[in-house]
Amino acid sequence: MSRIEEALAARGIELPPAPAPVAAYVPVRVAGNLAFVSGQLPFEGDAVSLVGRVGDDVTVEQAAAGARRCALQALSALRDALGSLDRVVGIAQLSVFVASAPGFTKQPAVGNGASELLVELLGDAGRHARIAVGVQELPLGAAVEVAVVAVID
Repeated sequence: MSRIEEALAARGIELPPAPAPVAAYVPVRVAGNLAFVSGQLPFEGDAVSLVGRVGDDVTVEQAAAGARRCALQALSALRDALGSLDRVVGIAQLSVFVASAPGFTKQPAVGNGASELLVELLGDAGRHARIAVGVQELPLGAAVEVAVVAVID
């Protein structure tokens, strides 16, 4: 079991199954010592679990929990692509896209759901550069989408 999986187990968290692509892309692309994880939507089974616009029909707290779920799915995609999370040295960048109602400006608070989880699991190696932006729509009506760039050995 990897140190990340041990940290998850200590917190009673299980990684979801590795997500399958929903269009013409790969879940993870390795280039040198970087692993680029495609954008993750908050799925539960085969359905997006959080739909709508944040600041309208989705709360900041719900969206942050959705971003956390997306980060877990990103870790699952990394484990599937790399064979083990032991290869993950750290997180370089996190991109958070938030389907936002007009006037909503708390995208960073939504992104914290993913950011805080990664730091909790990886310590300083989980600290990352981040983008948190509001968008009008996301695929499948999702309220949040998260993409990750991981440093690997």
